[in-house]
Amino acid sequence: MQAKIEKISPLSALALKNIDDHADMPIDFLSFRERLSFANIGHPEKKKEWKGARLAIKSALDAIKLPYPGFYKDEHGKSHPMDGYGNVSLSHTNGLAAAIFHKEMPVGIDLDYIKEKVVRLGPKFLDPQEIDFLDNDPILYTMAWSAKESIFKCQGRKGISLRQNILLFPFSHLDNVIKGKIYDTDFADHYYTVKVERDNDLILTYTIW
Repeated sequence: MQAKIEKISPLSALALKNIDDHADMPIDFLSFRERLSFANIGHPEKKKEWKGARLAIKSALDAIKLPYPGFYKDEHGKSHPMDGYGNVSLSHTNGLAAAIFHKEMPVGIDLDYIKEKVVRLGPKFLDPQEIDFLDNDPILYTMAWSAKESIFKCQGRKGISLRQNILLFPFSHLDNVIKGKIYDTDFADHYYTVKVERDNDLILTYTIW
């Protein structure tokens, strides 16, 4: 999937970055708190992923002409703007980092490569009725995993089970939107819409409104 910056609406944008291509880019826009966090990351690959995600969200904010406020994680591991305005979600996988921002609505984004082993892992994150329509297809399984991850990140709290609390409605290879809901929790029957983009063996999903 090519690196890109996409303005979704006047209030929202996403960015996808190649981590290695931006390894030498300056990050002087980071807040003091973020610079401390960055300095304390010891693993070189983790450091590159963290930086790539911040460069991605900076590009998304630039696309809708908003200043970079700095971000922090809450007790659930969800990122928030330090100025208290807007919603953000970050993801990275094997050399790519993605970020989405919305000024008013909660957001979730996820990146995953299609792998055969995801079918074996299906019972750990899928409801039996989802398994019925996914037909042992690694592409559909990856789409399902990624969509559930985007929904999980959007709702922003720990304790939600991908298998037991997030249910996807039937979809196929031809669909670029997946519908789902969180159920049997305090968020009972809270519905989500997830956009799906596929490029060869990479799946990108993100919540839309």
